[in-house]
Amino acid sequence: MSKLVRREGQGTRIKFGPRSELQVFTPQSPSFPDQLFSCEVLGEIAALEAWRSYWNVVCHAYSVDMDPRADDAAALLALLRLKRRGESWGAIAADVTYEGSASTVFDARFNDALLVSPQAVSVLEEARALVSLWRDENLEFVTVLDDLYPSRLRDIHEMPPFLFYSGELRSADDGMSVVGSRSASRQSQELAAEIARFLIAEDLTVISGLAEGIDAAAHRAALDAGGRTVAFIGTGITKFYPARNADLQREVAERGLLISQFYPDAPPTKQSFPIRNAAMSGYGLATIVVEAGEHSGTRIQARVAGDHGRPVILTSRVVDDTTWGRALVGKPNVYVASTMGEMKEAIRSVRSVPDELQRALGALAAGVA
Repeated sequence: MSKLVRREGQGTRIKFGPRSELQVFTPQSPSFPDQLFSCEVLGEIAALEAWRSYWNVVCHAYSVDMDPRADDAAALLALLRLKRRGESWGAIAADVTYEGSASTVFDARFNDALLVSPQAVSVLEEARALVSLWRDENLEFVTVLDDLYPSRLRDIHEMPPFLFYSGELRSADDGMSVVGSRSASRQSQELAAEIARFLIAEDLTVISGLAEGIDAAAHRAALDAGGRTVAFIGTGITKFYPARNADLQREVAERGLLISQFYPDAPPTKQSFPIRNAAMSGYGLATIVVEAGEHSGTRIQARVAGDHGRPVILTSRVVDDTTWGRALVGKPNVYVASTMGEMKEAIRSVRSVPDELQRALGALAAGVA
């Protein structure tokens, strides 16, 4: 049986025989050889081994110019593209974190079989080209394997596998989300601004979603107070949504931090905002809901915050205006504030919990020692 491997334009054609042929489309790369190899093989087993040799050539050709961090990022992207039925991105992120290497997980899934999947080869090649493109465009991103990846996001099952960002990314960042309706009343927007200013005074980061209404009021107040604010957006890092907040987005990126867990050019979708809210909840110490409607997307963050073990602080208006707000009253880690004084008390109470836990763990460790 004759086997030929040769480049054809942007593709590679692998021929095992007159009835067995594979075509793999690969992006152009200076490091990818025009002629990989050609050989004569006999029998099916030899053909399979030749295919595995081709796989090793592909891996080498695309990794020679990539540092281990970039190569692992490419393997992670390939895993996301080739995820199993019913598998979530968070589950893949957890597997990669456990192993400490996306390349190790990828090889275990696709390189241990007798016949390596042509699709896996092609997807990995595309992922490596994509990572190189992002680097060429000076896009900043981290994966779950990077030390700078936000530590609290590692605690949630929706852990984003990668994050694009602009601004100052911190692994540890004590802050609280201030969220609410896009069409909030002027009074609620003023309350959001007051809450943001108090958080800044308490040396806490103001986290929000850069939407109109409550989000914009919180970001604006934090910036005006000279504090730190972090915006989680529901689009790619290169997009501006809503368009009228473009200047605010640029200012947050310049003076605080802008985060996206989506591909750089991803448009807004119905699904992207609930995903964004889950990450926002995981990033902060707590979620403060200032005003929201019965069907507001904010209720999703209030719900997942409970799943994450994060406290939720509701204004009395949210409790009065929504059935889901009333349903949360009395549940563990749920606070209701009727006045700004009660809001400050709730914020301080929530913030003290990690410190008290740390002191308790320290005392326990000292006792064991």
